[in-house]
Order: sequence, then structure tokens, then C-alpha cells
Amino acid sequence: MMTRIHIFGASGSGTTTLAKTLAETVGSPHYDTDTYFWMTTTPPFQTIRERAERQTLLRQDLTSHEHWILSGSLCGWGDFAIPLFEMVVFLWLPPAIRMQRLKQREMMRYGPHIDDPIHPGHHEHVTFLEWAAAYDTGGMDTRSKVRHEAWLATVLCPVIRIEGDYTIQEKLSLVMRSMQ
Repeated sequence: MMTRIHIFGASGSGTTTLAKTLAETVGSPHYDTDTYFWMTTTPPFQTIRERAERQTLLRQDLTSHEHWILSGSLCGWGDFAIPLFEMVVFLWLPPAIRMQRLKQREMMRYGPHIDDPIHPGHHEHVTFLEWAAAYDTGGMDTRSKVRHEAWLATVLCPVIRIEGDYTIQEKLSLVMRSMQ
């Protein structure tokens, strides 16, 4: 059974949720690329970790366990891990659904007043949502569908594409069947 799996897609597409659920189901550790990419700060996602350090930390975790599930994007900085993958799962959601999920997540994370221009985190919130909204139209210079598709072309293991608004159970079932 395949148990070194990378799940990725646009921000808000459900990669972390699926990865955590899959890891629990198969009894593997779950790692998220945000843990390596970002320094721990309050509020989160303020300081990018130096590239060599994030690569070292990710390499240590992935090579110290036989089985794992990795979620999030590592295009451009974590390509050393590609030969370790036994399967890659690409998630895509229609932009309107994905953006609604992201807005809800932001409100849960930062409070219901994050949309208020006087909220201390409002500028970062708006900037993040603008960045995330550009996923389907952006080019190779940003985290985008175009860049992810190009990255997928470099992957040698099986790739499972889940495109559409499926429940977590439906996505889990699709991945579990593919792991056999």
C-alpha cells in the first residue's frame, strides 16, 4: 500500500483536511508545508523561513519516517522530495467555492471583524485573499494552477486528480482506492 503521499492544490482546496483525515485513517504522520515554509509567529504566516532551513527540516521529517502524508505546496523549494513520493493527489475546487471557504477560515482564525478596515490584520487579510483568488489565472511566478500543472509534469509517481466539490469522505474514498 502506498503511504508516502503528497496532497496539494490551491489554498482553500482542502489539502490539509484531506491529508489529516488520510493520515488518521492509515496511521501515518501528517506534515504540512506551511510548518516548514513559515516561522512560528503570532499571528501566523508573517515571516518566511529561510529556504535552506525549511528544506533541512522537511528532509529530516520525510526521511525519518517510512510512512507519511504531506499536504501543501512545495513547488520551487521542496522539489528534492519528489523522488520520495509514492503518490501525488492534486485537489482543485471552483474558485467561488474555494474563496468562500478561505473567507470563512480567515474569520475563524482572526475573528469576525477581519473585514473591517480598522482591524489590525485587515490589510494582510485582503492581500492574502487577492493572492488566493489569482490561483486559476496566475502565471508561473506565483502559486497558480499553471505552475502546479507544470510541476505535476515532473512527478514520476501516480497522480490522482480530484477536481470538483466532493465531501471529505468522497475524497478519502478516491485516495484509499488508489493506494491499493
